[in-house]
Amino acid sequence: MNDTGIVLPPPRVDPYRGPPPHEKGPLVFLDYDQIELDAAYDQAVYQPNVLQLNRRWASNSARARARIGEPLRRAYGETPIEQLDIFRAKQAPGEKPAPIFVFIHGGAWIRGSAEAYSAMAELFLGAGAHYIVPDFVNVAETGGDLFPMAEQVCRAIAWVWRNAESFGGDRDRIFVGGQSSGAHLAAVALTTDWSRQYGVPADIIKAGMCTSGMYELAPVRLSARANYVKFTDAMVEKLSPIRHLDRLGAPLIVSYGTYESPEFIRQAKELAAAVRDAGRLIELIVGENYSHLDLPETLCNPYGVLGAAVLKMMGLGPG
Repeated sequence: MNDTGIVLPPPRVDPYRGPPPHEKGPLVFLDYDQIELDAAYDQAVYQPNVLQLNRRWASNSARARARIGEPLRRAYGETPIEQLDIFRAKQAPGEKPAPIFVFIHGGAWIRGSAEAYSAMAELFLGAGAHYIVPDFVNVAETGGDLFPMAEQVCRAIAWVWRNAESFGGDRDRIFVGGQSSGAHLAAVALTTDWSRQYGVPADIIKAGMCTSGMYELAPVRLSARANYVKFTDAMVEKLSPIRHLDRLGAPLIVSYGTYESPEFIRQAKELAAAVRDAGRLIELIVGENYSHLDLPETLCNPYGVLGAAVLKMMGLGPG
């Protein structure tokens, strides 16, 4: 009963979050059976409105472009997909180059596009930074191989460093972030041997943000994602960023939402602990009452959970 005398019903427990009721099967990983592990790497099981939120990202991004204009579209490679969207901050003639934030989009490695992630641009433009989103192939187009995706993301970042002057960017202030499978690819970039592999400075990325990602691929390999990702021992070894933190040269924000699946929460916590041990953790951000696709929406707000943290990380705006 509330103070008006109205009897309120008890809070509803959402019956749709988590794996379906079933008889416990043999353990596959930790205390998960196969049904539970598959569910823990399937966002739709823990966020039934995932389609709605994907569509909202697209519509909000379209609204942002209608307000601020279409981005510059530049190629960073030779294939048609190897292009990136560059939203430029306003700069007066003679003004010093502006910092750059590169966002790596998610989509379970099988979907997503730069166009769908324009909504964050206004946050960065308002703070005086350029905002860039690269496009890259999806795993269905690579025959199940994650290596081409990771390589394209890294080449896109190297292109930004080499060509920053052409759009008024400061190549010595490049920051990288990603969400979900994009956080995995961002973490791969953050643990890349840049000098040896791409001929650019080892500290090309000044700081990073990884939100709701996967950083150890061994359990992912055991899940239903193996139906479309052709995991190999080499892929799991080389593309599990938590195994290569000796190459992490930039400080890092790690974040997750409390309404995410247990595996995305565990992966974030374990990465944060390992990065803290390496002396590189800026902050572990726990988005209370946020789910997988709700939390990155706070990157659209300078006072949002992630928006304020990223601007602070870059030395811009409130935070």
